[in-house]
Amino acid sequence: MLGRPMAGGGRSGRVSGGGHEETAPYSVQGWGLEKTAGQWARSSQLTVARDGDDRDFRTKEGTLGSEGLCFGGLCSSAPARASYSRGWDGKVSKIKKTIQSILPGKTRDSLYNTSHLPPEHSDVVIVGGGVLGLSVAFWLKKLEKKQGAIRVLVVDRDYTYSKASTGLSVGGIRQQFSLPENVQLSLFSINFLRNINVHAEYLAVVDAPPLDLQFSPSGYLLLASEKDAATLEKNVRMQRQEGAKVCLMSPEQLRNKFPWINTEGVALASYGMEDEGWFDPWSLLQGLRRKAQSMGVLFCQGEVTRFVTSSSRMETSSGEQMILKRICEVHVKMNHSLEYQPVECAIVINAGGAWSGQIAELAGIGKGPPGTLEGTKLPVEPRKRYVYLWHCPQGPGLEAPLVTNTNGVYFRREGLGNNYLGGRNPTEVRSAWAGYYDYNTFDQNGVVGPHPLVVNMYFATGFSGHGLQHAPAVGRAVAEMVLEGHFQTINMSPFLFSRFYLGEKFQECNII
Repeated sequence: MLGRPMAGGGRSGRVSGGGHEETAPYSVQGWGLEKTAGQWARSSQLTVARDGDDRDFRTKEGTLGSEGLCFGGLCSSAPARASYSRGWDGKVSKIKKTIQSILPGKTRDSLYNTSHLPPEHSDVVIVGGGVLGLSVAFWLKKLEKKQGAIRVLVVDRDYTYSKASTGLSVGGIRQQFSLPENVQLSLFSINFLRNINVHAEYLAVVDAPPLDLQFSPSGYLLLASEKDAATLEKNVRMQRQEGAKVCLMSPEQLRNKFPWINTEGVALASYGMEDEGWFDPWSLLQGLRRKAQSMGVLFCQGEVTRFVTSSSRMETSSGEQMILKRICEVHVKMNHSLEYQPVECAIVINAGGAWSGQIAELAGIGKGPPGTLEGTKLPVEPRKRYVYLWHCPQGPGLEAPLVTNTNGVYFRREGLGNNYLGGRNPTEVRSAWAGYYDYNTFDQNGVVGPHPLVVNMYFATGFSGHGLQHAPAVGRAVAEMVLEGHFQTINMSPFLFSRFYLGEKFQECNII
């Protein structure tokens, strides 16, 4: 099997002496070495004889010693050796150093570099190194009972993040959702972002510069037609009850505050007066990664291609037989290679974003008979969303909020040069890009917590566009469930996977 060298890169040899034996790894290009009576010997091809300070290196083909190089009966003398090129002398010296490095008292340099491989064991493997996966890693380390108690590995296919959804987001944060739980997630997250550089609490790192999230607290402005006005008013009432600072505005109030808005067809608007706006997603992503590394989180660039599971049978109270699975091993394939490394683990976090449905299938989720819990899929798929940039010299200024209406069209200011980002293609476009939502086709809401049958796979996915702004709170919720067995800060029970089997939608209506 490729990609599974022993620790240190060698094979096992047996060490004897002092009245006991123990196995230890040694390696010279795959040769297994045995130590017997003060002599190092390879059974068939290599003998390293220790004789004081002088060492001879004998191979099947000849002997390399202090007097020269011998092949068969032909030996080189010192004058003859001088005629060899410097390149050959360098090779001989390298061979000597290689073999000497494995002798007692010497520091051995591994001939097989395994630095690019993940560890063979990890308590938690997080699949997906985006902002949600990094947030889970951060909170696992922050909430662990003893520093260094939990070994956390984050696996991602692309650490340049060139195609990551996080970096392609417009970076909005708002409390104006239709469900109380999502409002609570927003309130927790904005508090996190506001305190992000507090050393003892969040993402500050000793001797590192503070993070600049470039937060623009300009608010969100949601516009509703006559048809949607009642729903908007109901949502605002709930948001206020949860502690959000949101107000309702009539068309006349809109014109007075934002003269540049065309209020034709607008019956009502809601405006976030505090803790809403947008920030730089890249800064948050890099800040979480930097902090996680400082806390001891391990990172590996590769792709999870297989889960090795164990199974046990369970009988429900109604007498139904069910099979419970536990992931024992995660196979991580190295990029641009056939090599892979098995990683034994206790917990797997599925934070694969738009591709989390495929990761769930690797664990057998959704592959049972239709209509059963075993046959219930994770309903998360990639959904491409476009972001456009355009220039408008006479556009709204610094007071402009992120404006959206109930059908999802939106725009916001980008910088100070009369540039704007938006969700619809205007007449003149300077550039555009596209990213993927981890779109939950069932109810456009997040999936958080363990799977009921694959008992050690936990989800942090499916937020359909609002995962970035909720990442600080979601990461904590997952960590609480892993470490304590239940949610503590925010009750995330409605986000559990089981709702897909039960057909109980937890619908979020304000998806932008």
